[in-house]
Amino acid sequence: MIPAQQALARLREGNRQFVETGAGGGSSGRPSAQQHGRPSAQQQPFAIVLGCSDSRVPAELIFGQGFGDLFVIRVAGNIVAPSQIGSVEFAAERFGTRLAVVLGHTQCGAVAATLEQLREPQSHQSPNLRAIVDRIRPAVEPLLRAPSARDAAELSAVATRANIRASVSQLRHGSTLLERHIADEGLLIVGAEYRVESGVVEFLSD
Repeated sequence: MIPAQQALARLREGNRQFVETGAGGGSSGRPSAQQHGRPSAQQQPFAIVLGCSDSRVPAELIFGQGFGDLFVIRVAGNIVAPSQIGSVEFAAERFGTRLAVVLGHTQCGAVAATLEQLREPQSHQSPNLRAIVDRIRPAVEPLLRAPSARDAAELSAVATRANIRASVSQLRHGSTLLERHIADEGLLIVGAEYRVESGVVEFLSD
């Protein structure tokens, strides 16, 4: 079992190497098999990553990790619903993983769709897509009344981080099991933002 702070340092270092090697490694921008090892029959993930489904945000590559290193949960908008909470609980219980990261990113389509829906509601929206928007809405709706709402780029940036922090809060306070792991066993739940433009991950302060 790797302590949370050690796991966090490992992710930071992995992302640093990812960026330094050209956001992916090699001239093609794709990592080699040697960089990430070979498939393993066992897993002992040192970190849980709840990230967005966006194809530009593959957690293992961004953090320079290989097979069996990360327990990754991906869903549009890195939202928190019962299945995501249950997945985090599973990893914390089964593998003793002591770090969980909510990984959002710039240019998030789910956040953009939520802002669009708030400004110009679409009644014909799929109920399944609306379920995602409804998970993001509470974090970003108040921002439409803030001064940043006048600048589309600034609003998008602020909304993305608000959504990450909301998901972190939901994981920290939406599960008795996770609350116990935080209080008694050193589980750390943090937010982070991946910058699609540069490959850099910034861990967010509370």
